[in-house]
Amino acid sequence: MITYPDRLQLAQLPTALTLLERFRVKNSDARIWVKHDETTGTEISGNKVRKLEFCYAEAKAQGCDTVITCGGIQSNHCRATAVLGAKLGFRVHLLLRGEKPEVAEGNLLMDYLAGATVDFISQKDWKSHPQVAEQLINEYAARGDKAMFIPIGASDEIGLWGYIAASEELKQDFDRLSLSPDYIVCATGSGGTQGGLLVGSQLFDLPGEVAAVNVSDDAAYFDAKIREDVSLWAQRYKIDFDAAKLSIKTIEGYLGPGYGFAEQPVFDLIAEVARTEGLFLDPVYTGKAFYGMVSELEKGDAGQLAGAKDVVFVHTGGLFSVFPQQANFRFV
Repeated sequence: MITYPDRLQLAQLPTALTLLERFRVKNSDARIWVKHDETTGTEISGNKVRKLEFCYAEAKAQGCDTVITCGGIQSNHCRATAVLGAKLGFRVHLLLRGEKPEVAEGNLLMDYLAGATVDFISQKDWKSHPQVAEQLINEYAARGDKAMFIPIGASDEIGLWGYIAASEELKQDFDRLSLSPDYIVCATGSGGTQGGLLVGSQLFDLPGEVAAVNVSDDAAYFDAKIREDVSLWAQRYKIDFDAAKLSIKTIEGYLGPGYGFAEQPVFDLIAEVARTEGLFLDPVYTGKAFYGMVSELEKGDAGQLAGAKDVVFVHTGGLFSVFPQQANFRFV
């Protein structure tokens, strides 16, 4: 039995787990199931809201009226933080990586509409963003406000609870469907979803191996980041859990040109899945992860998902980031 910390009910839960009926993987009989976390809400859809339920609860417990967070210009996390801040009455200050674009599209447009204050930090200066956040906390304090910093993707020992709780939900899904998947696959960009699933998989004895497709950084980074987050989580909440014993599987090879940029086969697959299943992936996270999963399944026993009969793909959302990249889709 696990005791959860304070949590706000912000997501539309539970989300559905369904089988893809028409999409087929070449050279594979594996069945693909989708955990529809793109339906956790509308304007706050995706995986981030699961984490932010715990982060915003912590901010309230600390008596904060402001949250500061950071990410890419099309960050799903920043958009979810901004919208939830508006719903909950928090001031939200975003630090976004890159130069201010001429046109606000997708997630950035949502940030502005939700009333967030947005500062842009160039790629070359991005390493200093934690110091910028600390300075902002001090500036808000001088004005009589109290701010809490939430790291990229809400991926820390607090946000980890989001996908620990989601793992308990998956356990209920598997029991209801009499399903014993071989793999649980997700995208990983800041490590919080992957880390939460790994911990939750152990706590709730889930069948199947957790495998994540990186959309930034590399496997070594996620190995170190997740072990650090889990260690801090165990210390903070006084839970007997050995992070060193985690088996962290990060599937590399599908990053493409870099974070936020996808190659043409990813866009083509996004269109195919939308056409055959009415399921919308995005080119930053889920499209790359789904492409990596399918590519490994096509390799059969030579791939990193060898022996797969049933695979659960955790759809972490990202619809709004499709629109700024619409020129990359090819239509006949």
